[in-house]
Amino acid sequence: MPIRTASARWQGNLTEGSGIVRTGKGGLQGNYSFKSRFEEGEGTNPEELIGAAHAGCFSMALSKQLADAGATDSSVDTTAKVHFDKTDAGMSVTRIDLETVGQVPGMDEAQFTKLAEAAKENCPISRLLSPGAQISLSARLAS
Repeated sequence: MPIRTASARWQGNLTEGSGIVRTGKGGLQGNYSFKSRFEEGEGTNPEELIGAAHAGCFSMALSKQLADAGATDSSVDTTAKVHFDKTDAGMSVTRIDLETVGQVPGMDEAQFTKLAEAAKENCPISRLLSPGAQISLSARLAS
């Protein structure tokens, strides 16, 4: 398997400086700053990037679970809400709430929820993050 890379450059001090993050092959690039991380400033931040990685990994894992269960022509939309909180150890990602909606013709809600839970447990990014952060899941089929 290939090794994935990403890079970041920061200039200036913590509160007035700014930076840029890039994925290795240039698929994503974004500016970040103290305000985009700790307030509501413009740009991205590491926690959003973790959320994007988690939502992407989980969606692919759920897609595999659905295919293995015989579902065809399905789609999965996932949002990851990353909670970045002050703890005794300092600022930490404490919880990630995954919210997913699937369009899976012929599947019932109970089976979809079961497959979504399995995807949450087996997604490589969930496995990476779960020792330090609580991961919750809300899964439903589209109306």
